[in-house]
Amino acid sequence: MREVLLEMTEKSLGIAGVVDRTGRLLGAITDGDLRRHVHGLLTARAEDVMTPAPRTVRTSARAGEALALMSQAQVSALFVVEDHGSDLPVGVLHLHDLGRLGLN
Repeated sequence: MREVLLEMTEKSLGIAGVVDRTGRLLGAITDGDLRRHVHGLLTARAEDVMTPAPRTVRTSARAGEALALMSQAQVSALFVVEDHGSDLPVGVLHLHDLGRLGLN
């Protein structure tokens, strides 16, 4: 959890990905997850706190598609994964990014 907390603080996105040894996205830890697990957080493992199978969007998706998915799932961030189905994350798309494009 120490690594997760440092990453979330450094990036200021409110979300961190949990990946396996090959880099495949396994789960996500959000600010909300941290609040829900505050008791015992520092002794917990990322797998204990994460939300498995987080919402993702492919690199080829249009901004409007991502916004619709965020709205439907009621989330403010999506992991962007490679198009070829490997679930390798290449970034995070935040609702604020779409707002800067005039989509919201």
